[in-house]
Amino acid sequence: MALVPFPSPASPSTPDDEYPDPRPYQPEPDDDGNDDGGEGLSGKMSFLEHLDELRRRLIYAVVSLLVGFVISIFFINDIFDFIMRPMQALLPPGGTLVYTNPTEAFMLNIKIALITGLMIGSPLIFAQLWMFIAPGLYIHEKKWAIPFVLFSSVLFIAGVGFSHYIVFPITWRFFVGFTNDILTFMPRVEPAFSIYLRLALALGITFQMPVLVLFLARMGLVSARFMIRNVKYAFLLIIIAAAVLSPDGAGVGLVAMAGPVMVLYVFSIGLAWMFGKSRLADTDA
Repeated sequence: MALVPFPSPASPSTPDDEYPDPRPYQPEPDDDGNDDGGEGLSGKMSFLEHLDELRRRLIYAVVSLLVGFVISIFFINDIFDFIMRPMQALLPPGGTLVYTNPTEAFMLNIKIALITGLMIGSPLIFAQLWMFIAPGLYIHEKKWAIPFVLFSSVLFIAGVGFSHYIVFPITWRFFVGFTNDILTFMPRVEPAFSIYLRLALALGITFQMPVLVLFLARMGLVSARFMIRNVKYAFLLIIIAAAVLSPDGAGVGLVAMAGPVMVLYVFSIGLAWMFGKSRLADTDA
């Protein structure tokens, strides 16, 4: 007589165990229609696909810059006057900027159009940056796309504006102050604009600190506690960077650059505390 084993209480049988679904498992698509494997990611890309995506985003960013450059060319006289007139106004009475190379003035206009085109195209450029990193983010993190683009663009333009209205006039006035009965300051236009451009780009980039900290805090890579604990090292690095980028050796430009960046660091600590991953997790719980 055959013996029929009784089912074990620890592993009761179910209809699914007796008749498994022969179809392979397929993850549910996310809100964007992508299969994320239950992790909320928008899909995995191979190394070559990452390179192709990077190339495509770089091309779009360059096109955005060129569009801004073309727009700037149509208003180059007004832009030139806006940038160079304050330099000339701070010179001794009757002083002017000079150029000694036949192509110097022409190349100056090209450089001014490029920096202005960068500011005009900055929203699209930051959008391309976001679209490059977006495939590696969770679905709920992609909602930060528009704030990231707007915040980055506003801060970049604010940094350039702060350099134009505050930092560069302080630095330029320091150089002009050595004029006396013996010395007459007659600056060439190319070196003068190089100082202006270096300060503008340096502050435009450093003003991105809150955006970077916000992104890292949301990813759980930094926290407000970590930033407070290392504030002295951060301030030291800020002073060193300002000393390297400042064109004068007397510390005038250093203070004008380092001071606002330190304020931005403190502001970034507040952003990390408010929007950090651990804090948002506690709030959702």
